Amino acid sequence: MHIVDECQLRVEAGNGGDGAIAFRRERSIPFGGPAGGDGGRGGSVIFVLDAGKHTLGDLVHERTLRAPHGENGGGRDCNGRGGKDLEVRVPPGTMVFDLETSELVGELTPTTPLLTIAKGGHGGRGNRHFTTSVERAPRRAEEGKPGQCRDIRLELRVMADVGLLGFPNVGKSTFIRAVSRARPRVADYPFTTLEPHLGVVTLGEDDAGLSRHFVIADIPGLVPGAAEGHGLGHQFLRHVERTRVLLHLLTLTMEAERDPLDEYQALRHELNLWNTDLSSRTEVVALNQADRPEVQEVYPELKREFRARFDQELHLISAVTGENVTQLLHTLGRHLFSKPTE
Repeated sequence: MHIVDECQLRVEAGNGGDGAIAFRRERSIPFGGPAGGDGGRGGSVIFVLDAGKHTLGDLVHERTLRAPHGENGGGRDCNGRGGKDLEVRVPPGTMVFDLETSELVGELTPTTPLLTIAKGGHGGRGNRHFTTSVERAPRRAEEGKPGQCRDIRLELRVMADVGLLGFPNVGKSTFIRAVSRARPRVADYPFTTLEPHLGVVTLGEDDAGLSRHFVIADIPGLVPGAAEGHGLGHQFLRHVERTRVLLHLLTLTMEAERDPLDEYQALRHELNLWNTDLSSRTEVVALNQADRPEVQEVYPELKREFRARFDQELHLISAVTGENVTQLLHTLGRHLFSKPTE
């Protein structure tokens, strides 16, 4: 699925209704007292977490989100109806920033499923509230308070189980197409993927008969200097923070300046510059394009060197033919679903 992960909006809460100036007019009470009702509260703009959403695409074309105003108060002590809150459904991991101050307003997560972005104005009090021992028939009432208005920026940090990483042209889009129903564009040039994609990988059932599946996020190609904003770095590095396991995809090229092990080390360096906590994240590393004879030939030596330099296993797969892909997915599943030891 395609992901829109950033947009800007104006949100306007509803104004409170005005209080009324009115008096009792019953035939039996010729000099009735004040009976002006209160104005209704303005509607608020509230963001609601929707676990079924994975993109901000529904909001990217919206310019203003506006909640209705409260009704004015009426006679006979009738209060105005409050404006209905405008509930906007957003995906998990949505962060809301105030454009003017750049401050974080809040974040939508499973533990914080509701967030009031703009609060509706209070309704004004009717003249019945202003009666005193001296002023028995007040001819004044309050106006409703204006609702809160603000310009905001929404930033989505996808909440995926596995983050798929690699420099441009290592085959990430081909891999995610092969293991899920996601259909990112595939072509042989840098930055084919200009936005993150999510794919759901199904591993079958566990011992209890429950379906095991996980979400994998294809993070667009990074380059050296990504943490400083080079390439597409700042746009997509934030998505890595939400993942539980990192899958690094490497490839062997004929370019003398590109070495897969050096690229892996450079990528880890960029991740550490962005967020030092990522250095302790569980990692799985795979060399792609096992269908090429030259990759098969050098793999044993690369595997030994990789073990010596990074003390990790280097898996060999082919996203095109599917060779060893199932085994790699089950390796990811073991990291995701295995119960921690006591």
